Amino acid sequence: MASLFSEPFALIWSRKNLHSLLLSTLIFGCGFSSRTAAEPQLLPVSNSPYRLNLFHTHTGERLNIVYRDGEGQGYDQDSLARLNHYLRDHRTGEVHEYDPRIFDLLHDLMASLGNPNLEIDVVCGYRTPWSNEFLRTHGHGVAVHSLHMQAMAIDIRVPGIPTAQVRDAALALHRGGVGYYAASDFVHVDVGRVRRW
Repeated sequence: MASLFSEPFALIWSRKNLHSLLLSTLIFGCGFSSRTAAEPQLLPVSNSPYRLNLFHTHTGERLNIVYRDGEGQGYDQDSLARLNHYLRDHRTGEVHEYDPRIFDLLHDLMASLGNPNLEIDVVCGYRTPWSNEFLRTHGHGVAVHSLHMQAMAIDIRVPGIPTAQVRDAALALHRGGVGYYAASDFVHVDVGRVRRW
């Protein structure tokens, strides 16, 4: 009888412990402040380097970059600086330091879609308060306190994959906010509290 139940119980036990471990890591590893000097302590999803393959729809720039190793050793600061510049406000040119958890979210999202090297179309990265207000007052449905202004959000699409599928995969990760904009064909992802719209 034990062999019939050992595997399901092991799965339940491991999922419960993994959830507790991840929650503890996020709470105690990252702290409660939104920005700290310490790097977030997140568990690696594989031994492969963390790579992002990006195309910016407004600037036409491409960036294929390894920003973190797969052994849990941490983030490459030069790569993070390049990503911050790449995701600058394309209207003003202003650069803001991104929360690196968003890069892990994008990496894990692509992996959950079947290929961590999928190219991601960046529709919107960082927004200055000026850009955010400009979009808001011109009827673009932008939130007053958008996490784009804190460099904690990115609007994306993935060529060749339906946007609804990207949305569903992002929701399944339970890692922050997910907004679905079917008419404009993009998905908003952020590392704020878990919510959807």
